[in-house]
Amino acid sequence: MLIEAIAIGGLGFVAALGLGVVARVFYVETDPLVEAIEEVLPGANCGGCGYPGCSGAAEAMAAGNAPANACVGGGPEVQAAVAALLGVEIKETEPRIAQVGCRYPVERSDLKYRYQGLTDCRAAVLMAGGPKECPVGCIGLGSCVKACPFDALSIGRDGLPVVDEYRCTGCGTCVRTCPVGIMQLTSVSDRILGEYTTDQCTAPCQRTCPAGIDVPEQIRQTALGNYDQALLVIKERNPLPLICGRICPHPCELACRRNLADEGVAINPLKRFVSDRERESGQRLTPYCAPKTGRKVAIIGGGVEGLSAGWFLARLGHSPAIFEALPQLGGILRTVIPPSRLPREVLDWEIQGILEVGVQATTGVALGRDFTLASLFEQGFEAVLLATGGWDSLLLRGQRPQPAPALPGIYLQLPLSLALAGGEKPELGQAVATVGGGEDGLALAGRLKKLGVEKVYALLHAAQEDSSLDPALVKKVQGQGVEVVFGAKVLALEGAGDQIQALVYRQAGQEEDQRLEVQSVVAASLRLPEIIFTRRGEAPEGEPQPWRTILPYNPPPHQDDGLFQSSEPVGDYAATVEAIGAGRRAAASIHHFLNGEPIEPPEHMIGPETKVLDVTYLENLMEVPPRQPMPTAEPEELVDPLVEVEKGYSEAEAKAEAQRCLNCGLLCYYRSKYN
Repeated sequence: MLIEAIAIGGLGFVAALGLGVVARVFYVETDPLVEAIEEVLPGANCGGCGYPGCSGAAEAMAAGNAPANACVGGGPEVQAAVAALLGVEIKETEPRIAQVGCRYPVERSDLKYRYQGLTDCRAAVLMAGGPKECPVGCIGLGSCVKACPFDALSIGRDGLPVVDEYRCTGCGTCVRTCPVGIMQLTSVSDRILGEYTTDQCTAPCQRTCPAGIDVPEQIRQTALGNYDQALLVIKERNPLPLICGRICPHPCELACRRNLADEGVAINPLKRFVSDRERESGQRLTPYCAPKTGRKVAIIGGGVEGLSAGWFLARLGHSPAIFEALPQLGGILRTVIPPSRLPREVLDWEIQGILEVGVQATTGVALGRDFTLASLFEQGFEAVLLATGGWDSLLLRGQRPQPAPALPGIYLQLPLSLALAGGEKPELGQAVATVGGGEDGLALAGRLKKLGVEKVYALLHAAQEDSSLDPALVKKVQGQGVEVVFGAKVLALEGAGDQIQALVYRQAGQEEDQRLEVQSVVAASLRLPEIIFTRRGEAPEGEPQPWRTILPYNPPPHQDDGLFQSSEPVGDYAATVEAIGAGRRAAASIHHFLNGEPIEPPEHMIGPETKVLDVTYLENLMEVPPRQPMPTAEPEELVDPLVEVEKGYSEAEAKAEAQRCLNCGLLCYYRSKYN
């Protein structure tokens, strides 16, 4: 026994000695800074920072490969502690939390089958693709709840995940766990920049609203009596709810699924109810604004689009400034729409709310008279948005349109043609490009050539084989010396200071851009598109600032139309809500540009003509009262032209109307058998 004991003890000694030698050879000294950082991290190993656990994050922070605020799971206190260890300051960042993107639980949805034995959402999808007729709905097994490292998720009474906003850290574990993508990280900026896509659960009213309001959520909050929350939902996408609640042509109501049974929900009057309530209280609800970036953006035009763009740019953290030629902001809202439809005190309240989020405005100043594009760049503006409306809006305001706006060589075809017919001879330069206009555009190009313009280019949108132009006319104009280019899509204008230098276009079937050196461009449109002028490098000492235009992205099918493809006006009321959507997309495009990000619509973005899943009939519909009529003024009151025709809902009427909403998704809607 003694010998065996000695032998075992000797083996243990030798093993310990060997391990000691190995430890010496392979010993890696631990960085005290890494240890200190890892000690203050929460230890959840959630992966929200993009590194493999808190140890990996600590090493990356210590090495300078990750910022001090990379840990999303620990919150501001942890980020501040890490910054103190690194000896750096951290900038304020916008918080992000998880959001549930499904409206209807599995128990209430149209089922294809029930799961047998599976308890994990990903396994269920891999095995059978999902239980519901709707392909984008919640699987319902709660894998996201089990995976959340901060206990911020639970299953609610309706069978859908519920996010605890105070516990959620935005780590993204639930997003990575959900196999159908209904869990998303979101912030206010994300929701401003976001667009509806075909792989999301959206209702018909959402998809049709030009401003993109989450209408079902707005109405749900109204039905619950959460009027302030309902208004905040609207203001995420629409800074003019009081105005739209009065004059919007409400295409959302035409698309409402209740029309398949009785009448659409009164979405517009409900919008007006919650916004009227705010104004009557005198306490303005100001939505969250992202931390300030210090980036300056100029907006030329204080109408609906300019005001909307300013609102969204300010909420994204930038510093917008509006320059308006008229004495007051508002555009056609103030100069055309009668007070009986839009009281001026309502308009003033809305405009003041936009200014209060950080939008500066200067009125009574005109481009070309009081300031120029070059002077705006000299003042430190990094982008300039043109939101002046069109030739028609000038006529509506009682102003005589000039042959050209006070922009670097950009003309509209109709005012220029009228000016030439009246004997005026604007300074066009020696090279001019006309864009579009069909036969009238070709005729104008030929006339410019006769007037002595040395080089005239006629760019036409349609390919030659698809064009309806008379070949004889084309040949005649070409014989006059005009260079005709078919299938041309204008991509950008380039210039310096207050002068155009070139037009950039791409011809159908070609991959490379073409560049024409011109001093003027004539567009066959009644309206100028939302042109964004941006700095192009730094100007040499004493030289004018070079610039290049960029285009805001558009929804399909117009996302690839190019410059000077703006649609003609469709009426003042419709133009208002359309301009709100255009202003938001312009602000989003400028935001992406300032951040060095591509300016393009998301894949599968929903547009006016996009085909999505839908239903054609309703069954088991919940029983509700008929649509609430809008109260109106008495006939004797309407003698006064300043009396508003429509009076708005009472609280009881608004709640009753909100109850009529089916809270639709793609294929789902609330039904009576589930209540």
